[in-house]
Amino acid sequence: MSLNDIHQMGVAELAAAIADKQTSAVEAAQALLARAKQHQNLGAYLSFNEDATLAQARAADARIASGEHGPLLGVPLAHKDIFVTKDFPSTAGSKMLEGYQSPFDATVVAKLAQAGAVTLGKLNCDEFAMGGSNENSAYGVARNPWDAERVPGGSSGGSAVAVAARLAPATTGTDTGGSIRQPASFCNVTGIKPTYGRCSRYGMIAFASSLDQAGPMARSAADCATLLSAMAGPDIDRDSTSLDHPAEDYTRLLGTPREGATAAQPLKGLRIGLPREFFGEGCAPDVIASVRVALSEYEKLGATLVDISLPRTELSIPVYYIIAPAEASSNLSRFDGVKFGHRAAQYDDLIDMYKKSRSEGFGPEVQRRIMIGTYVLSHGYYDAYYLKAQQIRRLIAQDFQNAFTQCDVIAGPAAPTTAWKIGEMSDDPVANYLADIFTLPASLAGLPGMSVPAGFGAGGLPVGLQLIGNYFQEAELLRTADAFQRATDWHTKSPEGF
Repeated sequence: MSLNDIHQMGVAELAAAIADKQTSAVEAAQALLARAKQHQNLGAYLSFNEDATLAQARAADARIASGEHGPLLGVPLAHKDIFVTKDFPSTAGSKMLEGYQSPFDATVVAKLAQAGAVTLGKLNCDEFAMGGSNENSAYGVARNPWDAERVPGGSSGGSAVAVAARLAPATTGTDTGGSIRQPASFCNVTGIKPTYGRCSRYGMIAFASSLDQAGPMARSAADCATLLSAMAGPDIDRDSTSLDHPAEDYTRLLGTPREGATAAQPLKGLRIGLPREFFGEGCAPDVIASVRVALSEYEKLGATLVDISLPRTELSIPVYYIIAPAEASSNLSRFDGVKFGHRAAQYDDLIDMYKKSRSEGFGPEVQRRIMIGTYVLSHGYYDAYYLKAQQIRRLIAQDFQNAFTQCDVIAGPAAPTTAWKIGEMSDDPVANYLADIFTLPASLAGLPGMSVPAGFGAGGLPVGLQLIGNYFQEAELLRTADAFQRATDWHTKSPEGF
């Protein structure tokens, strides 16, 4: 096998090639490292450690030589720089953690390593995962390979770019309010946010603890299912929000028709709910057109489309931008220049050191959210803002449960527009926040959701179809996406030159 072919392979194909000795884990890692460094202009990667990567690859090859098999054994992956890693710097895209080296691996990283995956490097992201464009990284913007003048989405922008540009077959990301699904939509890749608590948050640098959730990004639903099977599982001894729910094989339903369905119509009997709030004036016509075409394909596969309502969709933005900054204000208080992180070079006393270290270490968007969060938690405002937001959050979750009495899966656009130009929304953070309107409700409810490539809008820019399932329905959600991808080829398209 030519090393020039390795970057064209997805997870399953590359794992099979390594297992069959057509190539080795070392050769695959070397080929993808060389490609990643060749395309550094995209800003996807923040750090490499070639010695550590090749050591992991050699260990994987040794496991294969001993007769071991596994769907991820020897496969090179890359991690969003929000996960701490002992062999690579962990910065969360912030100057505050510049050069920080963790003494341990995040649980998600450790689980994938145990499955035999090889770490290529750490990926760019919005600072502390705060943003929807990857423009808030202290280390420069990541660029969308479909148009280098446009954002890749965020905060997992580097993760989406790496998959779309064929710099890695799959990556890890995190989703707080849509940070896997929105960049997946902008970059024509597949990404899933599982039910809150499915993947451990241990070692994931915290933004909003009641919302943050890890998930995989890859070219296909099948590859995402393989990664999620390794990543997920209880970690209750180290993460109090981890669900005490047994790990699952999320690939088990792939390629199998639903009960009572046929091979020609594998999704017969599936009811897909279409929230009228997702198809209104706030969504660009080219996005709606692509999503409608994708939904017509689902009808051919036997699914039935059902009109539903999620009446509190618009409230998800103010609710999220009260709860998330409040939790961020608490979580980021630990970065004070004392124990770890950036410390100002000159200061007069302890208070002055706090002020200067935090002012220098945090970027504008992080400072903005800390200030908002501190305000809504302050005396006299807690009941009026934070408590009220939590009450509405409960009602948003109830809206979904009402909807799931009428349908099995909810579908709609992952984002109201295609990717915008870098700098286009820099002076209007509220406009940036509005881009999360379709992903926030599921995050607030803790539901699993994913984005699947569904065509192209104006200018040939990717459009993602969002699928939302009920709690613990990741396997069914992945089967629904996989059936669509077996019937279409949108997910196989790559940017010109990549």
